[in-house]
Amino acid sequence: MFDKSTEVIGNKLNIWLENSLAMLPNIVLAIAILALAIFINKATRASIKKILNRVLDNKTVIGLFSRLLSVLILGLGLFSVLSVLSLDKAVTSILAGAGVIGIALGFAFQEIMSNFVAGVLISFQKPYEVEDVVEIDGITGRVMRIDLRVTLLRTFEGLEVLVPNKTMYTSTLINYTLTADRRINIQVGVSYGDDLEKVEQVALKALENVRCRTDRPIELYFHAFGDSSINFVVQVWIEYPGINNYWKAHHDIITNLKKAFNENDITIPFPIRTLDFGIKGGEKLNPSLLQ
Repeated sequence: MFDKSTEVIGNKLNIWLENSLAMLPNIVLAIAILALAIFINKATRASIKKILNRVLDNKTVIGLFSRLLSVLILGLGLFSVLSVLSLDKAVTSILAGAGVIGIALGFAFQEIMSNFVAGVLISFQKPYEVEDVVEIDGITGRVMRIDLRVTLLRTFEGLEVLVPNKTMYTSTLINYTLTADRRINIQVGVSYGDDLEKVEQVALKALENVRCRTDRPIELYFHAFGDSSINFVVQVWIEYPGINNYWKAHHDIITNLKKAFNENDITIPFPIRTLDFGIKGGEKLNPSLLQ
């Protein structure tokens, strides 16, 4: 009984040895293919990083593409090794399983993938960059960081807002940094009793010292008869970007107009109701009519 067991084990060992010797060239070839794949991966990854650094400024995207390329090269090397070792069925099973898992993950993380793809497109097309002042969905702020999934904005109130890249890429976006100038429109109203020509002259003279574009004139247009005032708009072009310049220009325009109107007896009325007893609108009522 013992001799028979020993004989069976010996036969098995001989078969395994013969198979191993027969597979030895394939094993050596598989090791060589794997080593070649590792070498190609290192060389290609270094080269692709140098190329992408010339095209892109986003280190996250560069790292992502280099890792994807590395996985692709090593994956091809692994499948080649399995094929050389006559493990084709294992290759087929792995590919089938990877396909099923990929479909499941695609449905489960559809929104994340949308933001990811949008982040990649933003990195290539560059509709905005770090430090740009942008407005998106009513949020205005400076771009602080661009990741593959979200973009970080810091509003001028000091709040940090994370906006999904899908929103940044598909929604209407205003990039104020791309424009060299910006127009400020200030709405003003004056009394019906004021001389409009005098109002225009005083207003334009008052705005001569406002920091604005010298190649674009300051413009003033009367445009509406309001309930208690004649309304006009002042249009001033300023250098942009620069949120401080924008609000400083607002400040200077309003303070200069108010000071000039006070000095020239021009009234900026608040909402009032006038009882007109046949006199010229805007003039004071004769005291004798009150008796």
